[in-house]
Order: sequence, then C-alpha cells, then structure tokens
Amino acid sequence: MTRCIIHADLDAFFASVEQLDNPELRGRPVVVGGPPESRGVVAAASYEARAHGIHSAMPMRAALRLCPQAVRLSPRFQRYADISKRVMDVFRRLTPLVEQISLDEAFLDVSDHVGKGRSPEEVANALKEQVRQEVGLTVSVGVASSKSVAKIASGLDKPDGLVVVPPGGERQFLAPLPVQSLWGVGPKTAERLAADSITTIGDLAGQSEEWARSRFGARGLYFLNLARGIDDSPVIVEHETRSVSTETTFPRDVDDPKALEASLRKLAENTARRLRGSGLKGRTIKLKLRLADFTTFTRQVTIARPTNAAEVILAEASRLLARELHAGRRFRLLGVGVSDLREGEAESQPSLFQLS
Repeated sequence: MTRCIIHADLDAFFASVEQLDNPELRGRPVVVGGPPESRGVVAAASYEARAHGIHSAMPMRAALRLCPQAVRLSPRFQRYADISKRVMDVFRRLTPLVEQISLDEAFLDVSDHVGKGRSPEEVANALKEQVRQEVGLTVSVGVASSKSVAKIASGLDKPDGLVVVPPGGERQFLAPLPVQSLWGVGPKTAERLAADSITTIGDLAGQSEEWARSRFGARGLYFLNLARGIDDSPVIVEHETRSVSTETTFPRDVDDPKALEASLRKLAENTARRLRGSGLKGRTIKLKLRLADFTTFTRQVTIARPTNAAEVILAEASRLLARELHAGRRFRLLGVGVSDLREGEAESQPSLFQLS
C-alpha cells in the first residue's frame, strides 16, 4: 500500500492565537516578540505584517520601522502550548500516527484512511475543517507519499493551503523548486551547489551518485534521494524531549550580581514550570551565558536525584553562576536548562534555605 503522509502547519501560529483571542486584532498587522528597546526579535508575524516585509527572527526595532502601525505583543507561551495541545488532540483523533515536531506542526500517517477508499483531498480537507471548527485556526496541509515532500508541499500555498502530490509525481513536483527547499540544504550548502550551477531541486536530482559522493560524502546520497522524491522515513509517534530551557537577553549588559540572581530565579521558575507541565524531571542543570563581546558558553552540573523543583534548579544554577562572576565581566544573556530527563511527578518545593 502506498503511504499517505500529511504535514500540517498552523498558519502564523503565535500571531494567529493572538488574533483569535482578541478579535479586534483580526486583519491588522500583528508581531509577537520582545520590545525593541530590549533587543527583542520577532517570534511570529501575522500575514498582514508579513506583507510589509516583516519575518520571524528579525530585530523588533527593524520590524516596527517597516510597519509602524503594527501591534507588538509579548509572547504567551503557555497559551500557545494549550492551543497546540488542542490541535494535536484533533490530529490524534484522526490517526494515532502523529509525529509532533513543534508547537505548530506535525506529520500524520493517514495511509489507512486513504486505503479504505477516502481520497487524500477528502482526508486533508476534513482535518482542516475540524481544526477550524474546534480551535478557530487555519492550518496549511501538504499531502504526499513521504514526509519530506509533504513538508515542502504544505508551505507552497499558505495561508490555509492544501497541496496534494500524487504518488509517482514527486520528482516532477520537486524539480522546479529552489534547492534550498530540501531538508538539510542551508545557505552554505546552497552556495556550494550554486558553484556547480545547481539552483533547483531538478538540477540536483539529475546528478550522478558519484558526483554526490565526491561533493558531500555520505550526505550526498541523502540529498540526491530527497531531490528525487525518495524518502521512506517513518512517522515517529513519540519524540524524546532531550532538554527543557528558558533564557533571556538583557536590555543592557549586566554585571550586578543581584540583578543576575533575580533573573536567574525567574528563569529557574519558568524552566521548572515547563518541566512539571510536561511531567518531566531531570538530573543535569545547565547554565548558559553570553558576555558583552558575544562570547557564549555553558556550564552544567549533574545531581543525584532528578528534579523539577524551581528551588533545586535555582540553587545549582546559582552555584554555577557564582564561579563566572569575575571583575569586569558583563553579561548579555542568561539561560537555565535541565537535561537527562525522565518522566516524573511534580515534587514538593523546598525552601532555598532548606537546601544544603
């Protein structure tokens, strides 16, 4: 039986949630991210904002110059996580074979539905309508026989798009698209390919295996197969969460230990809250630091018992931070993370003064 894979991608997710919660924002340019005076960047932009050239990861100051009338909102990550869960519940009612790859996108293997006589278009349209009715958001969908082709297809007709690539038509569908559309082909790889006059996926698909090996080693055959529409990677139902972390970039470089400790406490609390919300504990506490000159490094410690308690995380992170507070050092960014995770219930929150 030919596989039928859906890639579902919620449109402008963070901004769309804000417009959902506040109808007065609908039809207006909305950007989600930190304030411009605090070196904020755009985490998401509504399609009305994108029409002005705004895109994610753009400095907020630059975004508001492009569109002074844009409404800037600080992120509400817990709200986005709650909405994401509702959407994923809709997906899992259709099929248990759901691979969530971020808050706003997932792969679904719907081969059984198509095998029972429903067309890929019918399955995809039903999914889109269910999300619209139950959650109030639009989702763009790509349908193909593989994950890589479905993901590319979902991005071609946004927002509220539906692109179906019929089995056997993968190579023809991919051929005219920019080579950067392929998984793993970033700017540097694209530059190397352009040096060989390869700018489209079709150009890459036409190369020999010998050429691919000589240019990219073992990765060469992987790229070549993707370009030819060959991808049998399965939908993986559960991804192991490797770490949970939060970080902050300061409006101005900081050298005051009290100010750093106050920020550290908030980061530890946020990280602990996310751990408990996911039913996780971890043994390795990580501290991320970026200096005024942009030097970035991490420090970590592994504790005896897994934890998701804010005070335990804070105590260990504080010890790590204390070792880095040298005279003249100013900090631009601070982050706290926990890894070596396993499932676990929330534990009692001991006072910091009870910790040895």
